[in-house]
Amino acid sequence: MIPRLVRPTSVDPLHASFLERLLEAGFKGEIETRASSRTVYATDNSIYQVEPAAILFPRDADDLKLTACILDEEAFRHLTVAPRGGGTGTNGQSLTDGIVIDCSRHMNRILEIDPVRRTARVEAGVVKDQLNRALKAYGLFFAPELSTSNRATIGGMISTDACGQGSCLYGKTSNHVLGLRVVLTDGSDFWSRPLENAELAELCARDDRIGEVHRVVERITREKQERIADVFPKLNRYMTGYDLAHVRRQDGLFDLNAVLCGSEGTLALIAEAELNLLPLPAEVALINIHYSDFNAALEDARNLVTLGVASVETVDEKVLGLARDDIVWSAISRFFPADDDREANGINIVEVVADDARVLENKIAEVTAMLEAGPGANRLGFSVARGHADAEAIWTMRKRAVGLLGNVEGAVRPVPFVEDTAVPPEHLAAYIREFRDLLDGTGVSYGMFGHVDAGVLHVRPALDPIRPDHTALVRRISDDVVALTRKYGGVLWGEHGKGVRSEYVPAFFGDLYPCLQEIKRVFDPENRLNPGKIASGNDRPLLKIDEVPLRGDFDRVLGSDIRAAFDNAAYCNGNGACFDFDETSPMCPSYKATGDRRMSPKGRAALMREWLRLLAEKGIDPRREVDRSRDATGLWQLPRRFFNSVAPVNADDFSHEVKAAMDTCLACKACAGQCPVKVSVPSFRSKFLEIYHGRYLRPLKDPLVASIETMLPLMVRVRPLYNLFAGTAPGKALMRMTGLTALPRLPAVSLQKEARRLGVAIACAEDLTRLTPEKLSRTVVFVPDVFTAHFDPDVALAAIRLARKLGYEPMLAAPHINGKALHVHGFLARFEKAARDTSAYLQGLADLSVALVGLDPSMTLAFRSEYRALPGAPLKADVALPQEWLANALAEKPALIADESASYTLMLHCTERTNAPAAVGQWKAVFRQLGINLAIAETGCCGMAGTFGHETRNRKLSEQLYALSWKPQLAGRQEDDVLMVTGYSCRSQVKMLDAVSLEHPLQVIERLVDGNRSSFDS
Repeated sequence: MIPRLVRPTSVDPLHASFLERLLEAGFKGEIETRASSRTVYATDNSIYQVEPAAILFPRDADDLKLTACILDEEAFRHLTVAPRGGGTGTNGQSLTDGIVIDCSRHMNRILEIDPVRRTARVEAGVVKDQLNRALKAYGLFFAPELSTSNRATIGGMISTDACGQGSCLYGKTSNHVLGLRVVLTDGSDFWSRPLENAELAELCARDDRIGEVHRVVERITREKQERIADVFPKLNRYMTGYDLAHVRRQDGLFDLNAVLCGSEGTLALIAEAELNLLPLPAEVALINIHYSDFNAALEDARNLVTLGVASVETVDEKVLGLARDDIVWSAISRFFPADDDREANGINIVEVVADDARVLENKIAEVTAMLEAGPGANRLGFSVARGHADAEAIWTMRKRAVGLLGNVEGAVRPVPFVEDTAVPPEHLAAYIREFRDLLDGTGVSYGMFGHVDAGVLHVRPALDPIRPDHTALVRRISDDVVALTRKYGGVLWGEHGKGVRSEYVPAFFGDLYPCLQEIKRVFDPENRLNPGKIASGNDRPLLKIDEVPLRGDFDRVLGSDIRAAFDNAAYCNGNGACFDFDETSPMCPSYKATGDRRMSPKGRAALMREWLRLLAEKGIDPRREVDRSRDATGLWQLPRRFFNSVAPVNADDFSHEVKAAMDTCLACKACAGQCPVKVSVPSFRSKFLEIYHGRYLRPLKDPLVASIETMLPLMVRVRPLYNLFAGTAPGKALMRMTGLTALPRLPAVSLQKEARRLGVAIACAEDLTRLTPEKLSRTVVFVPDVFTAHFDPDVALAAIRLARKLGYEPMLAAPHINGKALHVHGFLARFEKAARDTSAYLQGLADLSVALVGLDPSMTLAFRSEYRALPGAPLKADVALPQEWLANALAEKPALIADESASYTLMLHCTERTNAPAAVGQWKAVFRQLGINLAIAETGCCGMAGTFGHETRNRKLSEQLYALSWKPQLAGRQEDDVLMVTGYSCRSQVKMLDAVSLEHPLQVIERLVDGNRSSFDS
């Protein structure tokens, strides 16, 4: 039995006193001090781990001012704070042992859009893609592009002066900041905007902190003008933060924002920003050029840049290979074909934009003419993607490159610490050759991609952070890369900020570094804003890359075996793909609804990792605890678990905090499909629950849910009594007492009875062996799950009728237990037993080469994930999704003429959308064969997710999720629209909340085929 795991849940007296004072003074936001929250905020997308004392979630700028004013009180002047945006920094920029200030939860409002002036005013927590979605209606966009645009906050972008693809055309974030509303450590609140000389003089005359700040920065930039020009490199990616070279603009204005942008929260707290906007390019195309060698791609990139294109991005063979196995590949694979059976070992993606189609085609022709003039540079070929949709799909692959580098097997994985160097573009190819030699000399592998037009290289050496010999390489490689970068006239931090790498700042800034220190002192006299980063205003030293705690220092106690046993939880690299703000994205529902980072795959992985570490520190291997708990089953265990559950001494068990985060997981598996590192929360959640409930009592709902597949066939026999219970107020009230909402009523139609009436047999391997190979090839066995079979049998009956119309002999799989509910709730011993029995049966049918077709996507995909992971006897057979079988079956038939009488829209189950990425194309192909142009609804999770939405504790969250993207889809439905839903749980949610019965696409297809029977007759 696992022991009680205790972590401090209260902060030290000084921080506690500050937080109490803050609340007394009227702080309107939220304050978090729980161990689980501090654990989640201890990491970002870097190799470091520093746990904060507390986290503040301010509601507005007044909360920021109040926080600064309380901090300025004498009693609290030794406390430190660090602002945090999306939390995806690769260099520990927002990590602190002080107080984190997170504006992303509440300060995420778009305050004003002025399409005439082309400006927007936003709060610091607004996400870049959120802003651009709002701007699209005006034909405008906020230009700086970056790979984390679906979770990067504007405040975070400003703090690191972020940029990415297209920076040569559009510049960096600082190039588009018109004004910043900032709060200083004394509570001063002002808008920093470019100033005329008279305005500057007026501000400098003030006797407050604001006046002092302007006086110091004005004096330094005036007195050190020549030295600044010598030290700052003439690069597109110049030294971000404290950017003295651009305070005095070419138009003569004094712009303090040049110092603030890129300052990583070391100078002020950003409350709001006024941003410059640009018109959306009307036309766009990407020319994708394939090479046999990565160096050849780099060399050729210089030629492409001279053509005046919008951007040139390079990706190496490692990243390209990982992308081929990623969820996005099916949408772009046609643009990256194998050339003469040779795989590309590097690609250049060349972007061209224009305001009209004719100009765009001329630009494309100019580039392709150069490519066709001679093969050169080991080019294998090229493709052209026209239009915003295809271009965005390819850029999505490129954006996922950083995360994809972490999607490798084993403990040695690419990690960030020298990943964003920048050198003059003309030196990039030579620089990268030396860079590769440097890494090859250490014996590490790596992946590379970059913004070659800007001279920026992204590279992550592969290390195992728990190995001392590997952690020593962080220092060795960093020092060598710094020397190499300076040799070529570049900078170490071309894109992702300085953070922990700040120890190299004095070397790069040289004799200007004391000026940075003076600026730090005037903004932040006590060095309390994100201390140790960029510049130190007092005797507190800058952080060093090998003195800040590494994640590997904490993981060393785990070892490789335990890390590998819990489904990549320990390997989450914090890239934050699960923080996607978009309501129509399946990833991650519980985070979207709560805004709580604990309730995300990244958060849950961090908590699981910490829980495993606490166990390991006590010498406990959780895998052995599973074996012990399975051996010690029975009713006699209930008193012990009951006592543990009510004993006050167990109230502070850290396991409860982990459990609370796991309880909001919908087990939709979007993370398993969409996370670049393939962190599968449902998988390690099940293992956690099994171990947790070896100590603590289960709620009554758990055994009820676990037994539903066994009980439903019995309930069918007493259907009138069951429906009376399920449909009456007393029955519903009793169900709520057990923790479940009302169950659906059973229909009058019985699948088994109707199947017998239709002459459909139950598939039996012994009977099938008597069939000829020809008959076997025309036999299809439908594998209905218990929910579809008993609550929605019309779907299975439609499949049977459709199969016959297509010339197949349909059969039904014998009643079986799929076990997904068992797995979700951590009844893993029972799941494994049931799954082995079902696997043996299905494998026996598959060995006879009959087609096996599931009906519900979530239950069917369990055969490909949970069943494939079964210890000892994984299922090898493929149970096809309906569209996978239909795509082949309909391909044998003539295509029908397009039906223009109605519109057809399909809403996919989120597990299907994320874990079977080819599903969209397959469903479209099926309907195209029927003469219909199928639309796929852009929706996230419906909120039901199997049994999740039937639990009373989850009902509010479930309805909240439904309202995000499903309810608007239903509300916008026209009278002649045919709206279909693949998931049984999704159809149940629609019926429960909107009182609408939607059909499975099989039901619609069966009618369409019936109406065109003559066209399908052989």
